[in-house]
Amino acid sequence: MIEAKDAKVQFNVYLPATLVKQIKHAAIDEGTSLSALVERIMTDYIEEDDR
Repeated sequence: MIEAKDAKVQFNVYLPATLVKQIKHAAIDEGTSLSALVERIMTDYIEEDDR
C-alpha cells in the first residue's frame, strides 16, 4: 500500500503534562485543532532548520 504524500498518520509522543496543557490551550486560543497547531509548529521548525 502506497501512502499519499500528504496522508495523515498518527504519531504518539510522551510530553510533560504541563506542556500538553499549554499547547491545548494555545490551540483553543488560536481557534485551531491541536493536530493543526502541532503540525504547524513542527513544520516551522523543520523549515527553519533547512535554512
